[in-house]
Amino acid sequence: QVQLVESGGGLVQAGGSLRLHCAASVSSSNIESTGWYRQGPGKQREMVAGLGHDGSTIYGDFVKGRFTIGRDNAKNTVYLQMNSLNPEDTAEYYCNIFLRRSVGGRYDYWGQGTQVTVSS
Repeated sequence: QVQLVESGGGLVQAGGSLRLHCAASVSSSNIESTGWYRQGPGKQREMVAGLGHDGSTIYGDFVKGRFTIGRDNAKNTVYLQMNSLNPEDTAEYYCNIFLRRSVGGRYDYWGQGTQVTVSS
């Protein structure tokens, strides 16, 4: 099985920044893509950002240039840098990976989530 651990969540004031990290217990060479998703209170889970093995990126429409997804090679994690946060960004943030070769019969894994709360 693959373990994903998110970190970096917390409480921040509107206009502030946070950097989330996602660490996977599998070699990055076996990761086809990594994504960050979020689920706010009473809302459906939505895609925030995605990073492909080739370095390609994709963002949710609501990001509007405020967030950046990337790879931190020193920490062997995928990060989500979030700037200009507003209360609508309050949510549980989840890391997801899709593997190139299955592990434990699966290609798709999720982390447990990290809470981000933005106060007004």
